[in-house]
Amino acid sequence: MPATLIMVRHGQSQWNLENRFTGWVDVPLSKKGRDEATSAGKKLCDVHFDTIYVSHMLRAIQTLHYILLELHDQRIPIFHHEEKRVQNWEYYTGDHSKELPVYQSVDLAERHYGKLQGLNKQETMDKYGKDQVHLWRRSYDINPPDGESLKNTLERTLPYYTSHILPELKQGKTVLVVAHGNSLRSILMHVENVSETVIPTMEIPTGVPIVYTFDDSMRLTDKKLLSDELMTKA
Repeated sequence: MPATLIMVRHGQSQWNLENRFTGWVDVPLSKKGRDEATSAGKKLCDVHFDTIYVSHMLRAIQTLHYILLELHDQRIPIFHHEEKRVQNWEYYTGDHSKELPVYQSVDLAERHYGKLQGLNKQETMDKYGKDQVHLWRRSYDINPPDGESLKNTLERTLPYYTSHILPELKQGKTVLVVAHGNSLRSILMHVENVSETVIPTMEIPTGVPIVYTFDDSMRLTDKKLLSDELMTKA
């Protein structure tokens, strides 16, 4: 069986709706975001996932929950946490064939926007200038004040992908990753071999599954978006 990686950016959050920098502020989905997540679930309803990975942030977890509600899968999702004490306390003996493992990680979290978090994007452009804010938002290696660049985000996201997700794909499994625009862009950059100059121009739409398939040598053989939308320039 070919390996399949499906990535879903969380649905629209309340701060996406309000045009604010969100980053690591843990805000919920908007009504539109909940609808987008449900739509993603309907598109994926017949997929049999071997493993699921999700950011620790609420908007990604909510998106995953709405997807799970639509799956035609009788297995029970079991969330596994990174914290050692939680891992010890959640230990149990059960029938794993009836379960769908879900791994929750801070390494898949959104890019940290530092002092921009919570600010309205238009007001920030009015204050600092459109060009400066564009550099903070879309350049590869320029950091916003006290925040992460896309390069910094990749430096935590890609090792997680390599050590956790890639081994599953090498076994021919079907893996779902639900995370954020920038954490997923860093994975996309690796999977599609996108250059540092091109990746800042690529935007991942909210709530739209991106499906990658690989051959036995983990060469990318196909990519499709389960939507009429296409990847667009930011």
